[in-house]
Amino acid sequence: MKRAWILIALVVLAVAVLAAAPLVGIIPIPVSVLWDPDADPMAADVLWKLRLPRVAMAFLAGAGLAASGMAFQAMFRNPLATPFTLGVASGASLGSAVSIRLGLAFALVGIPAVTLCSFAGAVLTIALVYGLTRTRRGFSTATMLLAGVAVSFFFSSVILFIQYLSDFTQTHQMLRWVMGGLDRVVTFDNVLTTLPLVAAGALIVLYLSHELNLLLTGEPIAASRGVEVDRTKKILFFAASLMVGAVVSVCGPIGFVGLMVPHIGRLLIGADHRFLAPAVCLLGGTFLTLCDVVGRCALVWCDQLTGTALSPGELPVGIITALLGGPFFLWLLLGRSDLDGLP
Repeated sequence: MKRAWILIALVVLAVAVLAAAPLVGIIPIPVSVLWDPDADPMAADVLWKLRLPRVAMAFLAGAGLAASGMAFQAMFRNPLATPFTLGVASGASLGSAVSIRLGLAFALVGIPAVTLCSFAGAVLTIALVYGLTRTRRGFSTATMLLAGVAVSFFFSSVILFIQYLSDFTQTHQMLRWVMGGLDRVVTFDNVLTTLPLVAAGALIVLYLSHELNLLLTGEPIAASRGVEVDRTKKILFFAASLMVGAVVSVCGPIGFVGLMVPHIGRLLIGADHRFLAPAVCLLGGTFLTLCDVVGRCALVWCDQLTGTALSPGELPVGIITALLGGPFFLWLLLGRSDLDGLP
């Protein structure tokens, strides 16, 4: 019963944040814009064409990254696993770097070249890691982890090589991409292209929540309880990786969401994935939405406190999550008080 009330509270919190976040930013927007026909047309355009798509994308990305992190932590039985453990972010970043270096400027069905190339890089990474894992008998999580780390390091090296060959403008664009951010989300097109993969992946993770609980006990015990271990791991691998690829192709690699949120969820609701999975999706979306609000307003707040002129401008949300993730990682490493249910 307590878990049900926590989930209800998380739903209420998510709705409240989604309702308030579009109104907050460098240009505050009054609530009356929603119903007043005589409201400032510029404020209405900012709300409907910029803020709402961005907030929707932030919630979607946060939910997808958090659900992926939770799935990988259970699958690898490693509390420090993240959505980027298998190199998907590096592959997507490589795709975007190639697109920027070649100066590709086309769009397909309203999707810009850099997003298409980034997603192609993510899919290439997924296929490569899967192929390397399948070279050995079975579908070993240890082999998968090693393959992901190797591919990630290799692709990161290739990105550095491409940056070295690029001019200052292209290098700056690549660097800005790997910071992660939501400022490039200006229409609902990005949301609509990302939604099917994230929604499908999250539903798969929710559906396999019982299997995730059994995987935590170890593969032999899970198999003895009727879980098809290799098949379940393959499904989780593809579902989580495609979620990450879809998010990174639009937002860039936003770190630490998939590490922090699952542990916060365990603190609140416990380690049972039947309750943890929906809680993590709600927490992840709410968390990244709030981080994006802070990123939009941080420089304005600094102006007001210091009297400087840093704005107009904003901090990429990837910087905000990294600033929060570093201390959280140390607390997790030293305290480890929220790892109940993980080995």
